[in-house]
Amino acid sequence: MTDTDDTPLYLRIADALRQRIEGGELRAGDKLPSLTELQQQWSCSTGVGQKAYGLLADEGLVLRRHGAGYYVRSQEPAPVLVRRPRGRAGDGSPVQAAFAEQGVDGSWRHESSTATADARVADRLRIDVGAPVMHTSYIYLADDVPVQLAESWEPLAITGDSLIVLPEAGPHRGIGVADRMAVIGIDVGQPVERVSSRTATRTESQRLGVAPGVLVLAIARTYYDQASGRPVETADIVLLGERWVAEYGTAPAA
Repeated sequence: MTDTDDTPLYLRIADALRQRIEGGELRAGDKLPSLTELQQQWSCSTGVGQKAYGLLADEGLVLRRHGAGYYVRSQEPAPVLVRRPRGRAGDGSPVQAAFAEQGVDGSWRHESSTATADARVADRLRIDVGAPVMHTSYIYLADDVPVQLAESWEPLAITGDSLIVLPEAGPHRGIGVADRMAVIGIDVGQPVERVSSRTATRTESQRLGVAPGVLVLAIARTYYDQASGRPVETADIVLLGERWVAEYGTAPAA
């Protein structure tokens, strides 16, 4: 690409950064200039810098880390993680257990707020449309890289008067749905999961720091009270296809 006046500025910025990455000056994991630094260097707006980074992200060269900026994306294939259903009662968070078992430094970001059930959530939880629920949004990270998203809903009619009402706060935070429900005397057993594959939405791609259109595993999961049969939690889980495989069942011991 030639640096001409009729070449859009965001393309010139992206080209300059691409050359530094492909030439080895910037290596995998290196932090890239902030949007403010691009503004100062190129006399451009924040939007132009975001558009340049968006192009490089679409090309798979750049990874955006929420709240931390832009980084050079490794071109080496990342280790594949295995997702298994919840094991025994008392095992805690299934995601945390999966990370620990596979030697990954796992963490997650979360945000909980009260909401009202829309028609889809109400149908899955067997509650009235507009009924109050606790909605929690998650981004799960493996070695500080986003690999999984989840949106979870729990009826406040079940948890609202208990210490488990906030999944990631209080004395029972972060232990997973099954063990939290056990605190209030509900045995959920294994969840029901419907798994499909599709391409990531633009919002999901942005949250995962990947190019739009990558393959994901989409899981609609619901936990039920074993005694009454009523749903106590439902979630939409999105697994980055290049990082996860799902494994069901347990092989007998040799």
